[in-house]
Amino acid sequence: MSDERKTPLYDLHCELGARMVPFAGFAMPVQYSSIVTEHKAVREQAGLFDVSHMGQIHFQGPEALACVERLITCPVASMAHGQVRYGLLCNDAGGVVDDVTVYRVADDHFFLCVNAANIEKDEAWIRAHCPDEAGVNNRSDELGLLALQGPQSPAILASLTDFDLDSLRRYRFAEAKVKGVPVLISRTGYTGSDGFELYVDASDSADLFGALLNAGEPHGLIPAGLGARDTLRLEAAMPLYGHELDDERSPLAAGLDRFIKLKAGGFIGAEAVTSAKEQGLDSSLVGFELLDKGVARADYAVEKDGQEVGRVTSGAPSPALGKSIGLAYVAKGLSEPGTELDVIVRGRALRAKVVTTPFL
Repeated sequence: MSDERKTPLYDLHCELGARMVPFAGFAMPVQYSSIVTEHKAVREQAGLFDVSHMGQIHFQGPEALACVERLITCPVASMAHGQVRYGLLCNDAGGVVDDVTVYRVADDHFFLCVNAANIEKDEAWIRAHCPDEAGVNNRSDELGLLALQGPQSPAILASLTDFDLDSLRRYRFAEAKVKGVPVLISRTGYTGSDGFELYVDASDSADLFGALLNAGEPHGLIPAGLGARDTLRLEAAMPLYGHELDDERSPLAAGLDRFIKLKAGGFIGAEAVTSAKEQGLDSSLVGFELLDKGVARADYAVEKDGQEVGRVTSGAPSPALGKSIGLAYVAKGLSEPGTELDVIVRGRALRAKVVTTPFL
């Protein structure tokens, strides 16, 4: 672990008995108890994640709006203060530089929450396409980020703040104090369950994590690691950069059309994305469930009538559904729910069926 970066909560994770693994250049907790236990806690009570490895890149200045509007696939000018939107950074060829959430703090102040593995790449891309007047500032090392997820999350967080959480709708955020600490509370998450993401000064993040665990104990809250986070997001069919998204593939192939607005003036890559839409795509992302016993993993081949027609991008047993599920890119014409395919698992062809997503 000596070459891995550490979040401000590293020592606390070790005290809690977490199994630490390298992830996106960081030493991160993959699990504390078991992935299944932590997954079920989020679905039924609540789980608390350290996601401080994620990056935050701010824009604050007279050109901030114009710059973010040009970079992001979703419309930005129409966002209200305190609103969050999901969008993508595209390259000139229409591939995905990263998928991000966009926060509008003020007329001239936005920030992007970016994937940990892409922080440096994203910052370089952004600076190459923004003037100094956009006020680009990478604050990733200054901030901690906690994700409190699950149906008991509102009750747990309400016990530590005077802020009216009922007033905070999905994909909205507000600044408030939690246990006396200034926190940006965002009603967002990467699990498919209700919950909050809490942006806090790095120096306060460990204390806040501990306070949440204590407050949440009567509600069944437990700490959760990246293993459960991955199975949770898979059940919700949320894409993961490097698996469902990359620099080469159009976001249209991942079914993200609703997050792409070909607005006046366009975004970087808009011409290529438009062209891909007009010409049609050779493959598309589908959800599937295995009909035979086994587990499909990333990069396993997908076949139809003995011919390879695609590749698995993500796969795992679903604790909530009690079956093995996955996402895969398959050739055109094979995306209809009910279509039967084979996934090649350790040399064996296991029967699979295309299903609608999200899985839950």
